[in-house]
Amino acid sequence: MKRVLVIATGGTIASAEEGSGLAPALTGEQLVAFVPEVAQVCHVEVSQVMNVDSTNMRPEGWLSIAGEVRRSYDDFDGFVVLHGTDTLAYTAAGLSYLVQGRPKPIVLTGSQLPMGDPETDGKRNLLDAVRVACDDAAAGVMVAFGGKVISGTAARKVRTRSFEAFDSLNALDLGRVRNGLVTWADGACEQMCGAARACVAEEVGGAPSSARFYDELNPRVAVLKLTPGMDALVVDALRPACDALVVEAFGLGGIPEYDGITETLLAWVDAGKTLVMTTQCPYEGADLSVYEVGRAFCDRPGVLMGGSATTEALLAKTMWALAQAADPDGVVDSEKLAELFASC
Repeated sequence: MKRVLVIATGGTIASAEEGSGLAPALTGEQLVAFVPEVAQVCHVEVSQVMNVDSTNMRPEGWLSIAGEVRRSYDDFDGFVVLHGTDTLAYTAAGLSYLVQGRPKPIVLTGSQLPMGDPETDGKRNLLDAVRVACDDAAAGVMVAFGGKVISGTAARKVRTRSFEAFDSLNALDLGRVRNGLVTWADGACEQMCGAARACVAEEVGGAPSSARFYDELNPRVAVLKLTPGMDALVVDALRPACDALVVEAFGLGGIPEYDGITETLLAWVDAGKTLVMTTQCPYEGADLSVYEVGRAFCDRPGVLMGGSATTEALLAKTMWALAQAADPDGVVDSEKLAELFASC
């Protein structure tokens, strides 16, 4: 029987009403006790790394989860992370870059209703996640939720109440869990470890290692969603607190030319900071070369293209790449940053 470590972090699945709204209250041990069927699938142990509403999850939390996986890696066949749904996609993306190669399965799940609610989806999601973590074909970071299995770099929460809360953006679902069986989609094995898998292959010059752990992120990254009439002062206000900015442009990648928006964004690059360009549209990605209003950002050092990746994945990738490209004094090698970003 396989061994799975359940890493509990809080979230709705662990929440209870205590007079001022739902808040995490149950421990990981209590959550697993709600699903006795787990014992028929594998041997489970629990680690409680935190117990927070996922609104309060930060990159430091991603590092804590990855650190727990690393410490326990040799003792378990797979890992299930119980997490609040609101920022689950960010954590899944973060873990995808912090744990690379072809690691043992790391499966994130949670619920839309607390585990103690008679109508909860938490029992099914927890059991499904354990089944995925025990599957011989599973590898890398995934989200198991509402019967879907999604790559950790493609997940996004798209519904606030429905049990099918997550979709896979610009990538097929890896598989499904139905009637207790995990069924993988065609090509799932190639996609399993996400885009980060290729990065390790580039670094070691061959096949990806079984797992490679990273323990540094640069959290000084913000996301800027452009809006009609935005004042360039908004962009300037972010500069002191950020080393990089993920810019959600219009459509294929339109950047306003009025009121100095383009010039102010390009001033970030001139100041040695990084821009990552993406689109506000969830599907099909950005291409800033198509329209004149995006061309100024094409092929410019310091400007990285997000392609069809989710904003969640781009934020996590940028935090990871900035940390790996920095020297001991914190100075970022822009060429190394671009190479890391392009290879993952």
